[in-house]
Amino acid sequence: MNRRQFLNAGALFPLALASGRAFSVPGDIVLGQSAPLSGPAKDLGVEMRDGALLWFNYVNARGGISGRNIRLETLDDGYEPERTKVNTDAFVKRNVAALFGYVGTPTSLAAKPIFEQANLPFIAPFTGAEALRSPNHPLIFNIRASYFEETEHLVQHFWDLFQRKFAVVYQNDAYGQAGLNGVVKALGSRGAKVVATGTVERNSANVEAALKAILPASPDLVVIVSTYGTAAAFIKQARAMGSPASFASISFVGPTSLANALGKDKTGVMVSQVVPLKGVGIFSEFARMLPAGTAVTPVALEGFIAAKVMTDVLKRANGPDGLLTALNNTNVDVGGYRVKFSPGNHAGSKYVDLSMLRADGSWAV
Repeated sequence: MNRRQFLNAGALFPLALASGRAFSVPGDIVLGQSAPLSGPAKDLGVEMRDGALLWFNYVNARGGISGRNIRLETLDDGYEPERTKVNTDAFVKRNVAALFGYVGTPTSLAAKPIFEQANLPFIAPFTGAEALRSPNHPLIFNIRASYFEETEHLVQHFWDLFQRKFAVVYQNDAYGQAGLNGVVKALGSRGAKVVATGTVERNSANVEAALKAILPASPDLVVIVSTYGTAAAFIKQARAMGSPASFASISFVGPTSLANALGKDKTGVMVSQVVPLKGVGIFSEFARMLPAGTAVTPVALEGFIAAKVMTDVLKRANGPDGLLTALNNTNVDVGGYRVKFSPGNHAGSKYVDLSMLRADGSWAV
C-alpha cells in the first residue's frame, strides 16, 4: 500500500480496536530513514536504527498494527546532505508513510524542501537544532530536547562551579552553528561571552586549526559541537599539549563512541543527555530487551523511545490527515519519559541531564 492510500485508509476502512484506532488494510506501514551507516559518523546512524528496530520488531512479532508490520527502510547517507537529498527523493517515490529518525542537522535541513513538497511527516530527527523547531513546523515532530536546552544545562553546571571562560569548537555547518548559538545564548543571559571559537569540518579529524584558535585563550571549559571522532581528536591533542581545561559536548556527539575513541583520555569529559540513563522504566525495559552482552547506548535508547512513540501514533492514526491528527494529539508516557505534541508545539520533550565519563568508560549521571 502506498503513502496516499495509507493516509486515506481511515476514511475508507475505519476500525476500532482495543489498542486504539488502527488500519485495517493489508500491507506493511513503511517508514523511511536516511542515516549514516558508513563513514566517520556511522555509529550514530547504526545505533539510532538498531534502537528503533528493537521495538518495531517486538511489535511486529506480536501482530504489528492491526496485522500490519511496521517496516523501517534505512538508506545510508554517510552524514552528507547531498546523499540525504537523493535518499529522501527515493522515499518520496516509494510512497513511504512518513520519514523517521533522520540523523543530523545539515542532513535534515537538506531533506526539508523535499518532504515539504511531498507533504510528508518528518518524525523524531536525531538533532536539536532550532532551524527544525522554530517556528513550529506542521510536518516536523521533534521528540528530543533542543540544543538550546542542552547547552543551557551545560553552561549552568560549569557556571555553578565558578568557571567563566568558555570556548567553543564547532563543526562548520548548521549543526555546529546551532550548538555555538546555544552556548552564546546561555552565556549572554549571564552577562558573559565566549572567549574563543574554532571550527572543524564535518567528517574530519583535522583539529589543528581549532587547537591554535582555542588554547591560547586558556579557557576553563571547551564545549565541542561535533561528532565523536572529531571531539576525541581535539580532546586528546589538547590534553597532550598540557591544556588544563574541562571538556564537554552535547548529545549528538555520540557519547558511547566518544568514550571508545578517547581511550585513557575519557575521564571527566561531560556530555549532556536527552534520554534517561538510569532510574526510569524506559531505561530498564530497553536494557532487558537488548541481546545478552549488549550495553545500553544513549543513541540507541533514543531510537527505541522514538519507535515507541511512533507505534503509539500509528495505533491512533486514521488516514493521511489522520496521521497528522494523531501526531498533533500525542501525549504518551513511554516509561517515565513523556512526549507531548499539540498543533502549536511539536517539541515533544524537554528532558536534559548531564553525564560524566569515568575511567572505566561508564557514565556518572
